[in-house]
Amino acid sequence: MARRIGIKDVAAAAGVSVATVSNILNRVEGKRASQETRERVLRVAEELGYAPNGLARGLRTQRSHTIGFISDEIATTPNASRMVLGAQETAAAHGVVLLLVNTGGDERLERRSIEMLLQRQVDGVLYATMYHQVVRLPASLRSTPSVLLDASCDDPAVGFVVPDEVQGGYTAVRELIDHGHRRIGMTTGTADIPALHGRIAGYRKALAEAGAPYDPALIASEEVAHLGSVADDVAAGYRAARRLLTTGQRPTALFCFNDRMAAGAYRAAAELGLSIPGDLSVIGFDNQELVAEALYPALSTVQLPHYEMGERAVTQLLALTGTAGGPPAPVMQEMLHCPLVGRASVTSPPRS
Repeated sequence: MARRIGIKDVAAAAGVSVATVSNILNRVEGKRASQETRERVLRVAEELGYAPNGLARGLRTQRSHTIGFISDEIATTPNASRMVLGAQETAAAHGVVLLLVNTGGDERLERRSIEMLLQRQVDGVLYATMYHQVVRLPASLRSTPSVLLDASCDDPAVGFVVPDEVQGGYTAVRELIDHGHRRIGMTTGTADIPALHGRIAGYRKALAEAGAPYDPALIASEEVAHLGSVADDVAAGYRAARRLLTTGQRPTALFCFNDRMAAGAYRAAAELGLSIPGDLSVIGFDNQELVAEALYPALSTVQLPHYEMGERAVTQLLALTGTAGGPPAPVMQEMLHCPLVGRASVTSPPRS
């Protein structure tokens, strides 16, 4: 096995002292070295394949330069992969490694995973869930800097990053209203989660602002057998949309809880001989591109800011630990904007 290249090897090859190499490689402030010396040391270190000893650096700085990312199923959910990417790229930009653990909702595995991360002395932990749930931060994380991701809690001492569901629902329905729609249906699941309540609140807010009547009969809820299942979401969206579209006075537009339910609405409309958007405008939520762009016509929707959520959660965590530079920052609880992504599924209502 090849011998590990150490700082003494770099110093010998560069013809400088070990202290000089250490100061340059560790970017120690206040230690002077000429530009030529810095460039030579960095070049030699790269040529020799020198890698800093993370364990030794951690003992010196009292930081491991790693953070944990624990999720129930985000790591295996395609439409949330950008959340992981946002977290990973932001951590890497600060020289921090992200340790990702997916528990699948198994409480025993979650406890063991948290214990494992704490044993490795991570600087902090991101605790993530799907579907913007209200959770309690596990007791074992109370003594470690932690931030909730796509989850919130009632404890003001715990930071979190979530999408602004009310604003997102409002934006979707406002888009339909701006095209002239007043009789707007909504298709949803039945899960008792903040995402559902927030989007309904946004739906009602947009209607009230426009002076359009709110009719609870225009909200059709269907149980989704398995949260996160594409097939189950599509099936529930189909049943809900068909129920609304076969009433005596059908809506001229549908706001669907997510893009997969919107796909079900497309199927229901096709079976009933309704064209989209000529006879029926449809808008979704999530901007799950494999669904929204694959539908015909392409689906107008509201973007869940997955990448930005991962980015902001890591930024919060690094600020809490002081890793980003400066003293530890106060706890923050953030709701991120959900922008409209306009495509071809929304137009003015039919004149009839």
